[in-house]
Amino acid sequence: MPGSGDLPALDPVAEGVAPQDGGGAVSLGHWGAFRAEVRGGRLIRATPLGGADPDMVGAWPELVHSPRRIDRPHVRRGWLENGPGASDDRGRDEMIPLGWDEALDLAAGEVARVQDNHGPTAILGGSYGWSSAGRLHHARSNLRRFLAASGGFTDQVGNYSWGAAAALLPHVLGSVASVSHAATSWDSIAAHADHVVAFGGLNPKNWRVTSGGAVDHPLPDMVARAAARGCSFTVVSPLAQDVPAGLEATLIQPRPGSDTAIILALAHEALTSGRADTGFLDRYTVGHDRLAAYLTGQADGQPKTLDWAAAIADVPASDLRALWQRIRAGRVMLTASWSLQRGQHGEQTYWALIALAAMLGQIGLPGGGFSFGYGSMGSVGANARRGYVPAFPGLANRGMQIPAAAFADALLHPGETLAFDGRDITLPDLRMIYWAGGNPFHHAQDLGKVEAAWARAETVIVHDPWWTSTAQRADIVFPATTTAERADIGGTSRDRHVVYMAPLLPPQGQARNDRDILTALADRLGCRAAFDEGLDETGWLRRLWSQSIAKGQAEGIEVPDFEELKRMGIWDVPAPTEPEVLLGDFRADPMAHMLPTPSGRIELFSKRIAGFAYEDQPGHPVFHAPDEWLGSAESDQFHLVTNQPEKQLHSQLWQTSAGMSGGPAPVRIHPGDAARQGLADGQVVRLHNDRGECRATLCLDAGLRRGVLVMPTGAWFQRDSSRDGSASSHKALELNGNPNVLTSDRRTSRLGQACAALSALVRIAPMDPAPENNT
Repeated sequence: MPGSGDLPALDPVAEGVAPQDGGGAVSLGHWGAFRAEVRGGRLIRATPLGGADPDMVGAWPELVHSPRRIDRPHVRRGWLENGPGASDDRGRDEMIPLGWDEALDLAAGEVARVQDNHGPTAILGGSYGWSSAGRLHHARSNLRRFLAASGGFTDQVGNYSWGAAAALLPHVLGSVASVSHAATSWDSIAAHADHVVAFGGLNPKNWRVTSGGAVDHPLPDMVARAAARGCSFTVVSPLAQDVPAGLEATLIQPRPGSDTAIILALAHEALTSGRADTGFLDRYTVGHDRLAAYLTGQADGQPKTLDWAAAIADVPASDLRALWQRIRAGRVMLTASWSLQRGQHGEQTYWALIALAAMLGQIGLPGGGFSFGYGSMGSVGANARRGYVPAFPGLANRGMQIPAAAFADALLHPGETLAFDGRDITLPDLRMIYWAGGNPFHHAQDLGKVEAAWARAETVIVHDPWWTSTAQRADIVFPATTTAERADIGGTSRDRHVVYMAPLLPPQGQARNDRDILTALADRLGCRAAFDEGLDETGWLRRLWSQSIAKGQAEGIEVPDFEELKRMGIWDVPAPTEPEVLLGDFRADPMAHMLPTPSGRIELFSKRIAGFAYEDQPGHPVFHAPDEWLGSAESDQFHLVTNQPEKQLHSQLWQTSAGMSGGPAPVRIHPGDAARQGLADGQVVRLHNDRGECRATLCLDAGLRRGVLVMPTGAWFQRDSSRDGSASSHKALELNGNPNVLTSDRRTSRLGQACAALSALVRIAPMDPAPENNT
């Protein structure tokens, strides 16, 4: 069994094999649908369907047959010999192969021990991450159900994608639907919008992936169709790359962290110029008078003018005046990427954007108002009828919930109080981590802190198909199947298809489905009936699909039965009768369609939030400068923007030819900044701050704002232990280019307790001498 620092090289994908006529079975990943060709028990080729990215979809054979697959259960030697306990040896200790029965007995015994001795909150479960696109074999859903059935656990609430928004929007709009589910259709924008303002950009690489997977990839054509009709675009981002190729958009490049100031200044301009739609504000919102007092400076002595915002954003005031002139007339769609609420005070950006849209008075009109996420994920704004992709049901949990981004704090500081969304949470005393379907050593911030926290657990159990950085840091590892090795039903509410995901291959090695692993544990713990209800894989798939059939019957939609779905492979869900318009029903009749807020209206001032008495939350959107940003940087510091990789989904696909495993991840820098630092294109460099350091490969980008570095997340976390004599060091050089050794674990605010990854300053230097990559 290879150790954590001795993973074998990848085998090339078989070449020169022509696809069979008519193709094979259909399956689905988060980066798109594909048709599979299998020969001799191996997946030979995956052919993309519906415009999916050929590199990402084409990597399926490498994923399934990777030499990095975990072939059988393993247990860490130190844990096996010494028993449960805190350990800094995770990630470096030898992993010992065991038989399935022995490994399952050990894991079941640990679940029982921890729950019996320390209670249901002592197990951190539920996991986090984009696991299967299929709904039955969604790892996190199965793990939550198992841990709830076995006695309870500490779950995670919120997420890293839109955690700040998830806490804010229920107060302002009554739900998070405008972030996680709903958005005005691009069909509506293409037909009606005169101008789109995209704060955070519309980067096409983000359109390649959709949670749950998609058959259609319509956003490039939709944006082009809107532009062809005459809709103009403004993109507000430090990255010129955030403008889709071929789109003639106006680009404004502010300091990262200043978007809220720009949005508030535009709202001030609407208010003081007489453009504000007072009729809309009076009928559909509450608290606009309190916001107006802040915008005009009556509340704090500082009018939020365009000049004020230009100084904060470090952009010409004339650019902001020109932007105001573009949006003061006509139908305007305002949007913000999810990334903008992943910075300190990130809640304020979304709240301010809603306030500006309310000032313009076009919320609920075709092509106007606001929506979030058009630049963040594929199919946001697609014209699709929702609700036909079934969901695997959970069970009531006798444990508790903590914010997703706070799990390291819980491990490091049990018993401490955490303020979160108006209540105080006592952090649990976690003794076990049970993780399936995710990679916290990718998405969490300040990985040095995460490593230190991870070491405090008495037992770590992980399911994973591959020897990822998380699997390497487990005490008990179960080899999980990939999507290609099981039957499922997949799709997303943002796409107009449902896919029957046929099993393409038998499980590789000794891998088992997550659900089967948990069923075996539930059997040992006496809770199998509660967990699986006596249903096998086919039985559960039939039950899940019956939900979709029942919905179709209620809505007059003809839904194929389960056997017909299997035969079809892909079912085209009928399109909605009208393109979706966010809050359209509310605008048409605000009394019949009251929002689930205290007032029933859009809350530009929230008494509830003001009542929390958080010093940075006065009850309406405000601008606060981040603690780390270019406005307070030293002369040799850069603002680090971390974004999604070009050909990966988070850390998925890193180990394939589509991903970044060939060398340290790229870091983009303006040529002028590189020259000032004496750095050259293609050079291996070192990024560092007080939290950590990592390698990166320099990439010159003349379209980048000066003073900003852009680095993708997604590299598999790997320390260079040879450079640091201390085996327990959590700050040794990271080799593959994982920027989350540099990002801060500070949160957005006490309201959201969400990650603030985009508020980080770093320094950059040559990497000399360059260490060997020991992955």
